[in-house]
This record gives sequence, C-alpha cells and structure tokens, in this order.
Amino acid sequence: MNSNTFRVPAAVLLATGAVALLAAPPASATGGGGAAGEGRAGAVVLRTTLDVGLLNKTVHLPLKTSLNEVSAPATAEKTALTVTLDGVEGGAPVSVLKADVATSKATADKTRAEAQANLAKARVHVPGLPELSLIEVEKVTSKAVCESGKQPTASANVLGTVTALGKRITPSAGGPTKVEVPGVGLVSLELSGTETTSTTSAVAALRLKVSVNPLNLNVAQVEGEVVLAEAHCESPTAPAPTPPAQPDVKPQTATGTGSAVTKDANLAETGGGSLTPYVAGGALALLGIGGVALVVTRRGSAS
Repeated sequence: MNSNTFRVPAAVLLATGAVALLAAPPASATGGGGAAGEGRAGAVVLRTTLDVGLLNKTVHLPLKTSLNEVSAPATAEKTALTVTLDGVEGGAPVSVLKADVATSKATADKTRAEAQANLAKARVHVPGLPELSLIEVEKVTSKAVCESGKQPTASANVLGTVTALGKRITPSAGGPTKVEVPGVGLVSLELSGTETTSTTSAVAALRLKVSVNPLNLNVAQVEGEVVLAEAHCESPTAPAPTPPAQPDVKPQTATGTGSAVTKDANLAETGGGSLTPYVAGGALALLGIGGVALVVTRRGSAS
C-alpha cells in the first residue's frame, strides 16, 4: 500500500461510529501545552464532518476525517496525498481525497506563531458518488501569522478553476455559491472569511455545506461540512517589563573625614562648633581691652 494513503476498514468504522484517520490531536489556536509565553498554531489540509446514511437510513455513519493535521509549539509538518474509506459502497473503497500536493505546517516559539496549509490538483469524493467529485480545485492555500507585539494576520487564496458536482463555478466572497444537480444533491460553497483578534487569527480557503442524495450503492444521504486548507494561530505572550535597576546605597564608614563631620555635628547640638574656641578667645580679649579702658578712665577722673 502506498505510504501516502490512509485506509480505514468499514468494520472498524461501524463499530466505533466515527472515522479517525489521523491520530494527531485537534489543532487549536487558543489551547495546548508549551512553555509559558510561547505562541500556538495549527493547520489542516482537509476536515470533514459528514453523516452518511446507509441501508435506507437505518444506519448512520459519522464520517469525520482530517488529513495532515498539525499543531505547535515546536515545529510540525505533514505531507499525505490520499484518504481512503473502505467498505461503504458495497464493499468497494471510497477515495475521500486525492491530491497532487497536500501539505500543512505549523511553527511556534516565544516570538512568532505561524501555520499554513496547501492543496493542489485536489478532488474530494463522498460515498455514493464514485465517479463524480464533490469538489475539484486547482490550488488552495491558507496562512495565519501571529507575531509578538503585532496585529495577527490571516489570508487564503483559491487559484484556478473550481468544480462542484461537475459544474464549474466561481466562488464569491459576498456569500455562498449554490450548486444543485437533480437526482444527485446540493452543495453550498463559500470562501471562508478571516477571523482576527488582537492575539489570534484563523482562516479556511473553502467551506462547503453538503447535502447529497445519490440513491445508489445503498447510500441514502450524505450531509454535513467539508473544509479545505485551514490555518490558525495565537500570538506569543509578551515578556513582562524588566523593573528599573535600583542603585546600590552603601552605608557610610566612620573614617577620618566622617569622624570630623560627626564631631562638628555633636558640637552644634550642644551650642558649640568648630569656631567656638576662636570666638571665646576674641570675647576674652575684648573684655581685657574694656577692663584697661575702664581703669584708664577712672584714673583720669581721679586726677
């Protein structure tokens, strides 16, 4: 079996009631592990959430598949080209997706988170329509980027022709494009708008609402959603601001200069100071001079 092909037997599907073609955990832009502060990102090439009615609707088989689903922190990348479901159409395998290119990638660290998905020459089938593709696309891409400190961005491109239920269409950003084929079913297809916040972004290239009634191969009805090329991310947490450095304040040491200052301060507290001896000496000299003058005056009076 080709290493790029995923195959699931119908017996397992009927027993579990679900399809899990990839064991990778669901990608999420707002959850998951990783070191504190790291961004998060996820991408998937194909996601289906369909209900397949079998045996005239007496049995309902959820067809939930995801191809090349990756999630980060760390670097994750997957490449696979085909998803095959066994035993639904009378024992014959159903190729849900065939593509020439089907890649998804997600990276995340403490500065940036990014996810992208790419599909080229892709054909999506559902049970009951083995010869008619649900949708065919030449190339679809999606990309989401979340960088620390910047506004997250998301973009998607649908390049070349798009065919739904055998009819060539031009998807419009203004609303869903509906394709109905009598005796086959209805597909409502729209370009998925981007969703961004201050810290997250998400986008899918194409989103299809499916309601198919093939009425053959014992498949009564297929309803649900198909998403092509989806990417989303969450910005890394900005690091906390570094507090300003505090200057080192060293206690004064009582050295020679410090002692003199302390001594003067003590003298000032008691009414003295470094000039006190000189002031006192001057006062005594003045008193002495005054005493002499007094004596001279008295002697002059006596004579």
